[in-house]
Amino acid sequence: MAVVNDHTVKAFDDDLNRMRGLISEMGGRAEQALLQAMQALTSGDLELAATVVKGDKKIDALETEVERLAIQTIALRAPMADDLREVIAALKIVSVVERIGDYAKNIAKRVALMDQTRSIDAIPLLNSMSHLVVDLIRDALNSFAARDADLAREVTVRDKAVDDFYNSIFRTLVTFMMENPRYITESAHLLFIAKNLERMGDHATNIAEMVYYVVNGEHLDERERGLSPEDGA
Repeated sequence: MAVVNDHTVKAFDDDLNRMRGLISEMGGRAEQALLQAMQALTSGDLELAATVVKGDKKIDALETEVERLAIQTIALRAPMADDLREVIAALKIVSVVERIGDYAKNIAKRVALMDQTRSIDAIPLLNSMSHLVVDLIRDALNSFAARDADLAREVTVRDKAVDDFYNSIFRTLVTFMMENPRYITESAHLLFIAKNLERMGDHATNIAEMVYYVVNGEHLDERERGLSPEDGA
């Protein structure tokens, strides 16, 4: 029986390592998609934007593979407690990463809709915001791979910087639209991109909160997320 148990434990560990590897690959592809989408936006590179859109299919395929493996693991290994939490978290995380890939794809699609003769100098701000988002996504996924609850909690706090960026860009572009109605369309495209980036930051936070739960068996409260009582009101 000990041999069987050892074999079962090893098989389960192999399944988890495989899931972590697939999720890491998904995350890497999502990060790259975002960076390429922003590069395409900056340079007006329609070919690169099209590459991002096409590449989203691979992210979707990886999500399907993780879902299949997770369901198979639950059926064959019957994990319990901490192990079950990790498998369920993997299922949720791949769904979130897939959404991050979709947001990168949406930004890339927006490039082709925009007039490449730019009148608004908001791209540098958006690029700075995107780098913050990439760092959050990377650290959230690293916290999952390493079961690092402290790093996960840190991600949830740092998301406020992304929100602050979005609020600043939103105010700037709305003011610009009011003062320059002929640039409303261009401003609306940029607002759409800023909102996509803000949602990616939220999704990175969602991943981090799931990791914290997997490791500690409890959810982050408002204070641990770096929010004051007033923020939570």
